Amino acid sequence: MERAQEHASTGGPDGPATRPGETGTAALELLVHGVGGTTPQEMLNDPRTVRVTGDDTAAVFRRADDVGAEHSADDRRRDGPVPEAYVWCNLTSGNGTRALWLLLLPFMVVNLAHWMRPTAHGRRRTVRLYGLLVRLAALTLTVLLVAAACEVALDLAAWQCAGTAACADRHSWLGFLSPTVSDGGWWSAPGRRLALAAVVPTALTVLLWYLSRRTWSDYESQQPVERPPEPEGNGGPTALGRPGFWYGRRLVARLRAAHTAAGLITVAAAVGSAAARHDRRPGGPAVLDTLGLILEAALAACAVAVVWVVCRRGRSERRLDRKLDERFVRRLPPAALVLLALTLLYAGWERPGWTSQGRLPGDTTFGGIALVQGLLVIVLGVVAHVLHRTDPDRRAVLRGLGGPAVAMLACALGGVMSGGVSQRVSDWLDGTGASIEGPPVLLTWQASVIPPLLVVLLGLIGWLARRALQLARAERAAVALDYPDEDLDRARTRRIAYTRAMAALTDRGPRVVAVTSGVTLLLGAGALVGALATDETPGEAAQGAYPVVHGAAETAQALGSWLIGLGFILFVTWGRRAYKDAAARRTIGILWDVGTFWPRASHPFAPPCYAERAVPDLTWRMATWTRATGGRLVISGHSQGSVLAAAAAWQLAPSARKRVALLTYGSPLERLYGRWFPAHFGPAALSSLHRDVDCWRNLYRLTDPIGGPVRLPGDRGPQVDHTPLTDPLAYGRTDLLPLPAPILGHSDYQADPAFAEERRKLLARLRPETPEVPSPRHQPEPPAA
Repeated sequence: MERAQEHASTGGPDGPATRPGETGTAALELLVHGVGGTTPQEMLNDPRTVRVTGDDTAAVFRRADDVGAEHSADDRRRDGPVPEAYVWCNLTSGNGTRALWLLLLPFMVVNLAHWMRPTAHGRRRTVRLYGLLVRLAALTLTVLLVAAACEVALDLAAWQCAGTAACADRHSWLGFLSPTVSDGGWWSAPGRRLALAAVVPTALTVLLWYLSRRTWSDYESQQPVERPPEPEGNGGPTALGRPGFWYGRRLVARLRAAHTAAGLITVAAAVGSAAARHDRRPGGPAVLDTLGLILEAALAACAVAVVWVVCRRGRSERRLDRKLDERFVRRLPPAALVLLALTLLYAGWERPGWTSQGRLPGDTTFGGIALVQGLLVIVLGVVAHVLHRTDPDRRAVLRGLGGPAVAMLACALGGVMSGGVSQRVSDWLDGTGASIEGPPVLLTWQASVIPPLLVVLLGLIGWLARRALQLARAERAAVALDYPDEDLDRARTRRIAYTRAMAALTDRGPRVVAVTSGVTLLLGAGALVGALATDETPGEAAQGAYPVVHGAAETAQALGSWLIGLGFILFVTWGRRAYKDAAARRTIGILWDVGTFWPRASHPFAPPCYAERAVPDLTWRMATWTRATGGRLVISGHSQGSVLAAAAAWQLAPSARKRVALLTYGSPLERLYGRWFPAHFGPAALSSLHRDVDCWRNLYRLTDPIGGPVRLPGDRGPQVDHTPLTDPLAYGRTDLLPLPAPILGHSDYQADPAFAEERRKLLARLRPETPEVPSPRHQPEPPAA
């Protein structure tokens, strides 16, 4: 990439850099790439590119010959638009450390559930209840992650292994914590061992706090264009056009304080509960017993304060809110840290005769978290159903239950990751399998339900394969109709039909999610009941039953533990490979492109929202260019870039929006976003976008697994959606394409002649006007040359 000094082609939003009439160009095409990213040279089809504005994270590029287009009087520039490329791929797939964001996958998934609520008008309280339930589910995931770290460091390592002579002998690094190996050393007391091991989950909590704070400064601190606040009663078709939608500083700071305090309280409770349980025995020290009760009451009060902070306030989107919350919220993490320090001091006090036996009370902790998560998901489903019945949308996935289903998957991911780490550490510490008792029984039950879940998933894969074959057979006749003048080749027809069939499977995704989340909820409930009712592993609980039942239980337990270990190893290996391999890191970046488009509304430790940087960038660029030049602007978005383009267009002032045309191709606006996020990309929202911009054209292919039609209701649909583009461009060899044309699918939409033709028509509809007077919406198109 050619680096040159930055050339600012326009001024700020309040003052144009050039006066109308002095420009040499009146048409601009702003290109926005999609998932996976690309280079400005590929987007502009020129090896010589110059960055005109932006930084190393996200920037706008032009061809070297077009840098001074606004200041040039060359009439040749008026023959076509000046192309610009907005490159934002470094926001999601930059340096290697971002591969570690895989550990935050459950947080990202539960954050998506917040934005999947159904469309509802006139039910503000129900909408707030929906957001409240998702925020509480996100809080349980933070507690689950820290509890898993406590299970590994405190229970398995410090309590069980260091307290067992056989296990401590095999791991010399734990020798100074063992009463037998260290001959009663100072650190060998159970409370001091727990206090020292608490450094691990505390460091994890502090690391999450630091990453959340740092990523906010790097990604989400860009302020949108200044606009007056919206009236309280003005709902609008979508919230994406509100002044403060892409600036959630206040809520993220509030949730960050609450989740940090929750993590510290979890560590303090894990350390203090063991000491308090010892002090409450008959004949225990009365002073320490009283101190334990005081600390437990203080921790409970702090936990109530955390829940109150999470429940009290949601997002403030109707205005650009730069203020932070009162001192009480900001002082919550320091208060929790002080309580943790006091708890560590209390646990480390001398207690003669105290020995570590059995497990720490992990079954109660993990069982309580699983129960709360299941109840939250069920109530969330009821609330989502009520919202969907208020304003039904036949295209919404699962009849409005997409959010609860995804929240259930987020909880399942958190449980699998927590159980996987605990199982692997236990197997590593306990080489013989008999020296320590291992992780809580509930985690073993949860691992045992993985094989039945995999059987269900294999059944879904078989159903999808069967459905793909049926669609492929049906598509062969459609391929023959699309190429009526060709001598059909059976292999060529089969490949085209199979590609179309595989692309159509995207629309079956909601059924897969519904079945997976439903089965996960039922199996999780069964695991919780089995663990609490028997307090034994599945194999032990099945002893005395029919041989087939006992064998199935032991097989599920062994296979589940093995599968969790394999999954954990693959997870770490993939993360390590992505850290070193740019191609693998870009694959992870594609996952974040889709998952981190939305602001952090429920979980502050989720990966950062790149759109809170990208949407203000695009909005400022379009607003300043149209104000400075009064010219025509076509924002051209591919795939995820079309979603960014639509979000930026909603943020424009009405006068600037009327001078903008929208060209989308391979766009998931309706096919994915409209169905999964109906409250923000539903039919009403997309129809309003069509009314507000001067003109909009959407291109798609039947072979594209991501892009699809916008499907606006009534006669507006054909105005936006082009007929499906032919793919491949030619069935056989032609004079223009002497070699076999490839099946393009989701890529290279510019290779189709329809792309240039539709762009020309959009530019013809837009006429250059003075900055104060927007162009009329409907004008007759000049005849083609």
